[in-house]
Amino acid sequence: MPAGPRTRIQLCGRFVLELDGRRIEAGLPSRQGRLLFAYLALNRDRAATRDELVDALWPYAAPAAAPAALTVLVSKVRAALGPEILSGRTELRLSLPPDARIDVEDSLAAIHEAQSAVALGDWKRAWGPALRAQFIARRRLLPEHDTPWLDQWRRRLDDVHDSALEAYAASCLGIAGTELPAAERAARRLLERSPLRETGYALLMNALAAQGNIAEAMRVYDRARTTLDHELGITPGRAIQEAHARLLGISVAAP
Repeated sequence: MPAGPRTRIQLCGRFVLELDGRRIEAGLPSRQGRLLFAYLALNRDRAATRDELVDALWPYAAPAAAPAALTVLVSKVRAALGPEILSGRTELRLSLPPDARIDVEDSLAAIHEAQSAVALGDWKRAWGPALRAQFIARRRLLPEHDTPWLDQWRRRLDDVHDSALEAYAASCLGIAGTELPAAERAARRLLERSPLRETGYALLMNALAAQGNIAEAMRVYDRARTTLDHELGITPGRAIQEAHARLLGISVAAP
C-alpha cells in the first residue's frame, strides 16, 4: 500500500501541521503564529509582502509596533518550519514539499472532480470526491480566528459544502439501491443550509419518489413553490418542474 503524504496541513476544524511526517503545530508561536502560517499556506502560489501580512494579522487596527511584532513572529515561525520552508525577507513565501496536502485545496479539487463526474453521469466516480469535499468543508476554517480574509475563504467553503451535498445527492440517486436514503439525507441537509437552492428541492423530490414516497415528494414541491414565491416572487425553475412532471407521470401510471 502506498504511503500517504508526509506533509499534511489541516486548517478546517482542528489545526494540524505535519511536516515530513512530524507533527509540529505545537511549535508555532501562539494564535498569531498559526494565523500567519495559514495565510501563507492559503496563498502559497505567490509571495506576500510584509505590509500585506500586517493587514492580514491586524485587520482592524494595526498597532504602531506591528512591523516589529511581525518580524519577531516570522522568525519564530521560520524556526519551527525551517528556512527552506519559509523563505524571503521583504516578501515571504511558503515552499512546501511536492507531496504537501492542504485540506482547503483538497476540498476545492474534490468538488471540481465530483461536479465533472456528475456532468458525465459517472455516479460512482462522483460519490467519493463529493463525500470528501463535504467532510472538509463542513468544518469551520480556523475557528479561533475572525478576520475579513478568513470570512472570504469561509464563504467559498460554504459554497463548496452546498455543491458537495448537491453532487453527493445526485451521485447517490444515480447509483440508486441502498444509496437512496443517503441521497434524501443530503438533499434535506442542502435545503436546511440553502432553502432557496432549487436543485435541492428537485433532488429531494427525486430521492423520495425513487423510494416510493410520492405523496411526500409532492409536498416538497408545494413547499418549493410556496417558498420561492414568498421569498423571491418567482415560480419554480426547470429542475423542479421536471421533477414534478415525473411525479405526475408516476401518479397517473400507478394502479
